[in-house]
Order: sequence, then C-alpha cells, then structure tokens
Amino acid sequence: MRARIYQPAKTAMSSGQGKTRTWILEFAPASPREVDPLMGWTSSSDTQAQVRLKFDSKEAAMAYAAEHKIEADVFEPHKRKPNVRPRGYAENFAVDRRAPWTH
Repeated sequence: MRARIYQPAKTAMSSGQGKTRTWILEFAPASPREVDPLMGWTSSSDTQAQVRLKFDSKEAAMAYAAEHKIEADVFEPHKRKPNVRPRGYAENFAVDRRAPWTH
C-alpha cells in the first residue's frame, strides 16, 4: 500500500493561506478506474483511494505511516515569497498619494 504525504497548495481562487497549514496523507490508487457501460459513471473497486487523513505536522503524518507500515513518499511544498506591500490597500486612498487616483 503506497501513499503520499504533502502539504496542500492554496486554491487558485484566493490569495490567502487558509487550509494550507495541515499535512495530508493520501493513498495511491491500487486499481484503475473503469467506466460503467450502462450509466457512464467512473468507478473503482479500490476504497483506499477515497481516504485522506489530515495531520498537524509532517512528523505526525510520517509517524502514522511508519506505525501502520505504509510506504509513504513525502513531497515538500514549494513556498512562495510573500508579496506584502508596505501600505497595501490603504495606499489607494492616502492623502499623500504621488499620482492622482482615477479609473
């Protein structure tokens, strides 16, 4: 049974870092998905692929995998440099603004 341990990236629809602090242990699919000929639904006989375990730290996820004899690949996150402007959004409405604010 193989699994991967990773820290999820932020969603493309937000600029915040919510739900990116936890570590996920996710099992790799053991059998391929098949299309049902009658209904056209995609299904699989592998129920482990539906399991996602959340942990507070990478060490906790690795300890769980070692305790249950799960072969796990650890993927380190690619961290971005934070884009923080000194005055941020308030700079748009500052009285000492360098250029006039127009649409």
